[in-house]
Amino acid sequence: MAQTATIFAPSAKPLTLAALVLPQASILEVASVLDPLRSANRHLGHEAYRWRITSPDGAPVPLTCGIELPSTGPLSAAEGADALVVIAGFRQSEVATAPLIRDLSRLSPRFTAIGGIDAGAWVLARAGLLNGHKATVHWEDLEDLAAAHPEVDVVPDRYVIDRNRFTAGGAAPAADLMLHLIRSRHGPATALQVAASFITTAREGSDPQILATKPDKRLDPRVAQTIARMEATLDAPEPTRHLATRAGLSPRRLETLFRQNVAMTPAAYALDLRLAAARRMVTDTRHPLAEVALRTGFSSPSTLSRAFRARFGQPPSALR
Repeated sequence: MAQTATIFAPSAKPLTLAALVLPQASILEVASVLDPLRSANRHLGHEAYRWRITSPDGAPVPLTCGIELPSTGPLSAAEGADALVVIAGFRQSEVATAPLIRDLSRLSPRFTAIGGIDAGAWVLARAGLLNGHKATVHWEDLEDLAAAHPEVDVVPDRYVIDRNRFTAGGAAPAADLMLHLIRSRHGPATALQVAASFITTAREGSDPQILATKPDKRLDPRVAQTIARMEATLDAPEPTRHLATRAGLSPRRLETLFRQNVAMTPAAYALDLRLAAARRMVTDTRHPLAEVALRTGFSSPSTLSRAFRARFGQPPSALR
């Protein structure tokens, strides 16, 4: 198919999408891709969107929730579709084997567009399919993907469309992306009807992924602002007095607001954020503990280990 074409343009032609779902993907991500298309068909009154599920070996795919997703066949069964979307989550480096990466690279010219959801961007990058393109990935992996694949322009957006490549950072951004696809092909009215079916609204691709950067209305805006600051400075945590100054408050007032809003002090909340990030790196990456400590604001691996054991009941080495 012509690589200059785009699926994100008005068209009366049915669009066929093939989803390559990898083991340990999330059922929510699969649903976020397919259910908006199913709903669009319902509102349009005809089959404007068609899809098929493929897996690395053609067998049912074990998802993170323990359910197995039926498959129509291996990656070769995706041939003939207009677009291919790779949906991946945990352990992509293991489940996306070298033969699968080679097949993906070999078959890629046969699709008008290719996309990745969540860790699907990692798989596409490993196949060389994002070279010279702008792309996004789940916010936890942004820094690692950019470091591992400097030929990819990694951005922290919810979803990105760059020529015939598209990527989304997770389940909710995938739904936003599908609503954008429906709007592009069949107009805003249909997209609004689909969004209303799920009692949601579409967000822009350039919106940030992390909720705290778009304040939660249930939080005092000064608390939300401070949490966003904490998330942005995990590797260099700031003392409460500095955070309070940035929020235009006294340290005592900021502590009071935190206790009222999240039932924790600012220092305790910041430590929880850093330890949660450290835990993700320990379980989901092979980074040395010294690097994990550095990237989460701990002065040494031993300092991280003591805090980690106090919070999770075991040292990082035992969890890994």
